[in-house]
Parts: sequence; C-alpha cells; structure tokens
Amino acid sequence: MKVAVMTDSTAYIPKQLRESESIHMVPLSVVFGEVSYQEEVDLTTDEFYRMVKEAENLPKTSQPSTYAIEEKLTELAVHYDAVISIHLSSGISGTYQAIVSASEMVDGITVYPFDSEISCLPQGFYALEAAKMAENHESPEAILDRLDQMKQSMRAYFMVDDLSHLQRGGRLNGAQVLVGSLLQIKPILHFVDKVIVPFEKIRTRKKALNRIIGMLEEDINGGKPLHVAIIHGNCEEAALVIKQDLEEKHPSIECHISYFGPVIGTHLGQGSIGIGWYTK
Repeated sequence: MKVAVMTDSTAYIPKQLRESESIHMVPLSVVFGEVSYQEEVDLTTDEFYRMVKEAENLPKTSQPSTYAIEEKLTELAVHYDAVISIHLSSGISGTYQAIVSASEMVDGITVYPFDSEISCLPQGFYALEAAKMAENHESPEAILDRLDQMKQSMRAYFMVDDLSHLQRGGRLNGAQVLVGSLLQIKPILHFVDKVIVPFEKIRTRKKALNRIIGMLEEDINGGKPLHVAIIHGNCEEAALVIKQDLEEKHPSIECHISYFGPVIGTHLGQGSIGIGWYTK
C-alpha cells in the first residue's frame, strides 16, 4: 500500500522541508477586507505581519473549503492508496471535520484523518513522523499507532504579548484587558480537550517565559530525549536566544525554530512565544 501524508498550513512546516519529505498541504486563509490570501501559498508570514501593522482591522481567518480538499484528495488518489491527514485541533477549527466530510466524497483512496489536538510545529511533528514511516512502507494503522503514542507526551505552552488579540477572540473582556495590561499580565495558554485555555497568569514577559522553560527543563532533567520547537510571532531574535540557551544547557535535545504564521498569528498577535515538545 502506498501511503501519502497530508497536513494543513497551520503546521508551518517550511516549504522546502515539506517537499523533501513529500508532505502534502491544504492551506487555510486570512482575509483582509474583501481579499483572501492562502497562507504559505499567496502570503508569507513576513508579508502578513507587515500588512497587519498597516491594516485598520485585524484580518479574519477561514478553513479550506470542502471542494478544495476534495480536489486535493482526488489528485492524491492517482498515485496513492491511502492518506494520513493530520490537522490542527478540531476544537479551534472546522478543518478536521471538513477533511472527514470530503473523504466520504472521493473514491479510490482511503483517508485516515488525525486530529492533532494542537497546532503549529507540534502539529508538524506528527506529519514529519508520519512521512518518515510512510517512506519506510509502514501501514496506515502502524503510523496512527505511533501518532497516538506521540500524543501522550506532546506538550505546548505559549504566551501572548498583546492581550487585545485575546479580547477580539472573545477570551477576555475589555476590563480584563485594561487591568491585565496595567499589571503587565502575560497569560500562559495551552490546549486542553482540543481548545485553548489559560494555564497560568504571570506578571511580566520574562517570568512567563521562565515558567514555560522551567516546565520543559523538568522533562529534560527527567532523562527524556526530546524534540523541541521554539515558536515565535515575528520575533525570531528572541526565539534564537532561547534556542541557544537551551542547547548550551541541554545538548541532548533536538531543537527547532518555527513561527506563528498568518492564521494563528491573527489570533495570538506579534510578539507571541511558544515552546512545544515531545518524547522522541
């Protein structure tokens, strides 16, 4: 059986790496006014953050259409018998359900949807692992078993620099934003039961980052070999400093730099930082 691997654009796997690992992708979109842009296709992350600075209002985001997914699956059916389709958490997007619906309308290929229950490069870690196993001719069932195993150790925490983005998303009211901003509150967020919820509210960015790094180091010091992702919202220099510090202190980890692209960046804002990891 020839198995393809597909994910969506919010995994933020660089194009060159996607292509080298034969990972297929369906894009989500951001909409500025009346103009829609497919992230990772029509719009780069650098262009997005520049446009956000110049725009009067934040863009809206949208999932891939069922029709677009059908087209992609029909294309894959020409060369593959099955596809492992890995997507951002179904608790924050309808993309996973759109894959499920589209898979019922396409003949000639068996689709195995996988809800990562997360997003960004931690989601990408699943796709990269699946691609490696598919290249080694592992069965879809064996690949899904491995992804479920990874999910048991997958962790990710992130913090935002501007509380107003959370307000626009309905997670904080105006009074909370005002008080939080005055007190320099930096909420640490994470995924629980497929949705984003507060983990802790900490005063100052530095303390919030130290708290996240401390949780990572607890797992590192527990002797676990880890894959780590440092994820940033248009603040790569800060991410690089974190990566350098971690690698100097913990040479056993495998550390990657990634980014909050247009769709996730719309909801978190510039200056956001996240760290995700799982056991190798």
